[in-house]
Amino acid sequence: MRLNTLLLQLLGLEYLRIIDATFGETGLVVDVAPTWRAARCSSCGFNGPCYDRDKGRRWRHLDACGMTVHLRYDTRRVDCVRCGVTVEHVPWANPSAWFTRPFEDQVGYLAQRCDRTTVSKQMRVNWSTVDAIITRVVRRHTHVDPLANLTLIGIDELSYRKHHEYITTVVDHVTGKIVWAHRGKSADTLKLFFAELGAKRVAKIKAVTIDMSAAYVKAVTEAAPNAEIIYDRFHVQRLVHDALDEVRRAEVHEAPTAEDREALKGTRYPTQKRPWNMTDVETKKLTTLPFTNFRLYIAYLMKESLAALLDSRQVHVVRAKLVEWIAWAGASQLAPFVRAAKTIASHIEGILAYVRSRLTNARTEGLNGKIRTITRRSYGLHSASSLITLLKLCCSHIELEPVTLRPGSTH
Repeated sequence: MRLNTLLLQLLGLEYLRIIDATFGETGLVVDVAPTWRAARCSSCGFNGPCYDRDKGRRWRHLDACGMTVHLRYDTRRVDCVRCGVTVEHVPWANPSAWFTRPFEDQVGYLAQRCDRTTVSKQMRVNWSTVDAIITRVVRRHTHVDPLANLTLIGIDELSYRKHHEYITTVVDHVTGKIVWAHRGKSADTLKLFFAELGAKRVAKIKAVTIDMSAAYVKAVTEAAPNAEIIYDRFHVQRLVHDALDEVRRAEVHEAPTAEDREALKGTRYPTQKRPWNMTDVETKKLTTLPFTNFRLYIAYLMKESLAALLDSRQVHVVRAKLVEWIAWAGASQLAPFVRAAKTIASHIEGILAYVRSRLTNARTEGLNGKIRTITRRSYGLHSASSLITLLKLCCSHIELEPVTLRPGSTH
């Protein structure tokens, strides 16, 4: 087998020819050139007159036999009639990259599954270089506009850097992909998404699932007035769960005797759970609650009543019963439930929209759980741009496989 043929099979790259190969201090250096003779514009791909060469430019390729492999070629400037002066297109790498595409795809595959320290050690590249490579991999493997054909979306915020910084994420309910992310959680942040989407595509959005954040409500109302706002069930129920826990703590604190405080011991989990999730001990504890602390028992009944209402699918029935529940909570003389009732009353249409559509932010919250795993795996991310790049790589359905170059195969 000729040396050139062996090197072609070893590299596993298309549309290049071998000029020479040498062993340097860092490993194998292969002098290559494109199979075509005329220089091509790296922007549009058309041939053009060329001049001036960047001599000895190198691209890092996948390691072979424990050695680093570099491709070397004297790139030319192309005077393109369409794009102006550009660098020459080479078939093995992107114009601005110093790595071949198989190398970058391997980095992207590892970044989907490992922390960046492991990736940088495995591939022998700098930490910051991994970020730049991931950005190019995401751009190369995103074949369609992620903002196209959006009709049902979910919006949520995600904290990072020990919960001191936030990014806003937008998820397509139809595909389950993260389609947009940006640093911040204000109304102005979300307006950037709608501005990028454009008026025509905004008009196609039928429904938006959000929590009861005033900033998000304001942005959606102003930018997409025809979209139906659906409040996430989890956040609605969280209101009454938090109110219930406030009542329990207040009752423990205000208990007149040690015996009364002892009777309330162990009531936190039974009151927060649904009946079918309780253990026998928790069920027994709950059955004695009406006799040990009637105020806490009333709070528990209000929590369960609201959950039962949200389980129903008859919107007109839920509307009537929800008005009754608001009146009941408002007259309960339990301050946390009075506040929760006012909040629910001001968001009643969005809550009823959930009953009608059954759409929640569960998919968004699930992706947030995955995102937190990515953040922990990376041992913390200090910039929003690094986190957003990883989100697009890991949560946009980009499917990468480990790069394996077999004899006679090309990548």
